[in-house]
Amino acid sequence: MSGRSSLALAAVATVAALLFSAAPAAAQPVTPPAHYANVQLADPAKEASAKALMETLRCLVCQGQSIADSDADMAADMRALVRERIARGETPASVRDWLVSRYGDYVTYDPPLSGLTWPLWLAPIALLAIGGWIARSSFRRRTR
Repeated sequence: MSGRSSLALAAVATVAALLFSAAPAAAQPVTPPAHYANVQLADPAKEASAKALMETLRCLVCQGQSIADSDADMAADMRALVRERIARGETPASVRDWLVSRYGDYVTYDPPLSGLTWPLWLAPIALLAIGGWIARSSFRRRTR
């Protein structure tokens, strides 16, 4: 009986492994992207305005790319939102303000100086100062 039970246990483990490995494929969205995600606006001036705004907004998934350059579904949704609002006549500044209120200052590549973002602005200056101090002390040791 132990041979049959170990065989049944192995079969159950194999089926479970196959189900778990197929789970990421089932997690893909089945809804199509929004209409304006990959379609330009008919008015070239509005499209240029939307494109300029999209290049200043960070993809929240990729984080290193703008929503104009990202292939992530989240970036496609954000592109569609930008184009829809620009098409309705909203200004890029108001669309940007709306996105910042919804996603936070992190959505922009140039967050405003505030209590929460001051480390982002001061960190490069502090790192340069520390690097200069290390270089200066290193050069002093060599000349002695």
